Amino acid sequence: MSELQEENSRQIAFGWAATDSSGILHPFHFTRRANGHNDMTIKILYCGICHSDLHLIKNDFGIFSYPIVPGHEIVGVVTQVGSKVQKFEVQEKAGVGGIIGSCGSYHQCQNELENYCPKRIHTSTIFDDGGVAPLLGAGITVFSPMKFYGLEKPGMHVGVVGLGGLGHLAVKFAKALGMKVTVISTSPGKKNEAIQHLEADSFIVSYDMKQIYEYDQERGK
Repeated sequence: MSELQEENSRQIAFGWAATDSSGILHPFHFTRRANGHNDMTIKILYCGICHSDLHLIKNDFGIFSYPIVPGHEIVGVVTQVGSKVQKFEVQEKAGVGGIIGSCGSYHQCQNELENYCPKRIHTSTIFDDGGVAPLLGAGITVFSPMKFYGLEKPGMHVGVVGLGGLGHLAVKFAKALGMKVTVISTSPGKKNEAIQHLEADSFIVSYDMKQIYEYDQERGK
């Protein structure tokens, strides 16, 4: 493909970019490479903002360059798929997490641990040409270790310490997988949220020794 043909095949995109460390985002038009055989293009419908995005746009670690389009918790609709894409079709919904690519040959990549790949490609776009839904960030943070350590079988009993963003998703995943869930929290006021809204099986206030004793007695300990 000639240089002109390659440029004409690039996809026009629009985002909000940081151009300096002020934290202010500006409208930004840019292009992405053409959709490859193993790629798919999505129309972004939702994009969450994680605190890591704030670190990114303010260059808190001193390693980023500008302009940069933050965002890595994306949900959208597939608009184009490459010839080798098998899991998605046009018009289906798809999610994108913090990493959109890896080398595929590193031993961690082959063990489904692409986040450890030294050549991983991050979703947030820094323009050297090299990202919605909290399930893509907080969700995978709890779902991945649950799967890795075998905490996924119906009837198992799992304890979730803390009912914040991660805790909410851990409870929802565990219940969806058919497990019994005990929420352990320092906040008694979260009991209703845990039992009524998230359908946890039990709730313990971590500093209430009487409650802990009664819970252990019920389980025969």
